[in-house]
Amino acid sequence: MARPWLNVLAQVLPVPLGLLFSGVLVWGATNADWSGTSSNSGNTWTSGSLGLANDSTVPMFRVDNMRPGDTGANCIRIKSNAGFPTALKLYGNSPNWPSNFQSFINLHIEVGSGGASGNCKGFTAHRTAFNGTLDEFMALYTDYRTGLGPWILAGKPLSSLGFRVAWKFSPSAPNGSQSVATNEAAFTWEAREQG
Repeated sequence: MARPWLNVLAQVLPVPLGLLFSGVLVWGATNADWSGTSSNSGNTWTSGSLGLANDSTVPMFRVDNMRPGDTGANCIRIKSNAGFPTALKLYGNSPNWPSNFQSFINLHIEVGSGGASGNCKGFTAHRTAFNGTLDEFMALYTDYRTGLGPWILAGKPLSSLGFRVAWKFSPSAPNGSQSVATNEAAFTWEAREQG
């Protein structure tokens, strides 16, 4: 005579045994002796810098006792040690502009190579950057957005541009321009990453 509990056991027992057997296989697979890895170490990130300097430690111009028709000039070298190309611009600023006779001082600004602060010997002009009055320069070119340029500086290795700034006191300056001083004017060169 058949035993019913053997039939039940025969139907139920394969499921737990199958689960147990598959667990043993998974455990055996995760404890295999073979493995392989590949890594790349030593990764770092360092930001660059945009250094800009000029070769002058004194104002380019301190002119006294001008007379109508007087002229003068000075050079300055702008140097970039940025690690990437930059776009250089020139503009002016003054805390109290305009002054009394800035429209009678004519400016001629050239950009080129050679020359140095206090000595334009060896300066070679590549192009004229500005030709007008000091008043026009100070009024029109007031920040990077409106500045003259841009001129591209390559960055490292050190790259530079020379600027020659010439002035002339107008021969037609009126009698009322005697014993008058302009307000202080600053020439500012600014470089930004070339976009």
